[in-house]
Amino acid sequence: MQRTQRPLAVRLARVNPTTVFLATLGLVLVGLLVPGVVGGALLLALAVGLVALLRLTWPVQTPATRVIRLLMLTLLVTVALVKLL
Repeated sequence: MQRTQRPLAVRLARVNPTTVFLATLGLVLVGLLVPGVVGGALLLALAVGLVALLRLTWPVQTPATRVIRLLMLTLLVTVALVKLL
């Protein structure tokens, strides 16, 4: 491993993308279907994880990809906050 690589980024690069997609889709569906505070909290927990991933991958993303990811994250947080209220 080179000094410039981060151990977390290396581990994330080894994860199967299909597995991550299906797990995230499952978490979103559970968060949307579970009523009230529990569903909103699940969606906010997912948003926190996505913010961490966004910070990690920000330098290598194109500006268009950054905008799309920020819009999707904003939509997720908005839905989570609506469920909490």
